[in-house]
Amino acid sequence: MEFRELLLGLLLVWLVAKAAGEGMERIGQTAVLGELLAGVLIGPGVLGLVHESDVLHALAEFGVLILLFEVGLESDLDELLEAGLQATLVAIVGVIVPFAAGYALMHWLGHPPLVATFVGATLTATSVGITARVLTDLGRLGDAGANVVLGAAVVDDVLGLVILAVVTAAAQIGSVSPGSVMLLTGKAVVFLVVAILLGVRLAPTVVGWISRMRVRGSLVVYAVVFALALAVVADLIGLATIIGAFAAGLILAKTERRAHIEERIRPVADLFVPIFFVTVGMKVEPTMLDPFSGNAQFGLAMGLTGLAVASKLATGLAVYRKGIRRWPVGVGMVPRGEVGLIFAGTGLAVGVIAADLYSALVVAVMLTTFVAPPWLKALYRTREEAPDGRAGPSRSSDVDGTQQPPLAPGPPRPG
Repeated sequence: MEFRELLLGLLLVWLVAKAAGEGMERIGQTAVLGELLAGVLIGPGVLGLVHESDVLHALAEFGVLILLFEVGLESDLDELLEAGLQATLVAIVGVIVPFAAGYALMHWLGHPPLVATFVGATLTATSVGITARVLTDLGRLGDAGANVVLGAAVVDDVLGLVILAVVTAAAQIGSVSPGSVMLLTGKAVVFLVVAILLGVRLAPTVVGWISRMRVRGSLVVYAVVFALALAVVADLIGLATIIGAFAAGLILAKTERRAHIEERIRPVADLFVPIFFVTVGMKVEPTMLDPFSGNAQFGLAMGLTGLAVASKLATGLAVYRKGIRRWPVGVGMVPRGEVGLIFAGTGLAVGVIAADLYSALVVAVMLTTFVAPPWLKALYRTREEAPDGRAGPSRSSDVDGTQQPPLAPGPPRPG
């Protein structure tokens, strides 16, 4: 590939990604969806303006490492450990039910166990960023139900990443067996625990030493080096590299320079993360999803979407604390967002998921991400304060059909 071709490709990727992301933000959706649609548009399936070369693929893989490193940085390890029984229970249900439903559907359709396992794993994802953005816009971050959703989404992400590490390693082995799953799960858990325990002890000293350096950019460079080093270690022991990057973020989040690292890593993420999402979109083949072509993938995409929504709504049934509405909790867990795309992209990269199934999965992930924000906003707006100052009656009921006590009115939306 000529260097000029790479430059032209990057120019198109960044321009179209940012333009489409801006459009999505202006209609109240996440920029990730715009970047995905930009990839579909300029990719081989539509206009064919950009093709994924080895170099572009490498930049996209670096982008997803930075994304998971940033997610780790923004996660509070103490809050994760203290998420509480309620949030943990919601997270566990939010992993088990979608995984079982996805596996059962693909097994029923005649797919091999490894394919069914990867699809089930993809459906376990929850995008904490998208739900957090909606709750912030509504001024509801302090709401008890919001705390449960956000805590559960973080725990869900950690469990999902462990599952991803396991199924990726199983794909490399080429089979799934109870023994191999237990071994790989144990390996992933041990890696995370050991890396975090050692890192939390050593990182403050190392970061303090780096902070005294006079060379410009030392902090962000060494932070990225640390993330890449743990990614390499994870890869050497047979786990997904993003597990190492995520662990690095969790570790550095415990240091006093956390805010500075977050601030300095954002420009790096702004450059490389969109490349990942655009290349994810480029792999989608719209012709495979044409409902009038007789291709079964459109029906599969709709089926996966319905299953993805219903299986996350089931998490509301795990709410047992009084005063917490089950519908908002269930809907808040619906969007798969960037996490689901990472799962689907990994499945395609390791050769487990074929292009047609990958396209159906990406459509399902996109639709869950589209439907959740307006649905969540509608649920909260039905509980807004009435004109006389009293809590207005709810027009929504709980998942089990019972009415819940009205929420206290939240602060006005920003802006």
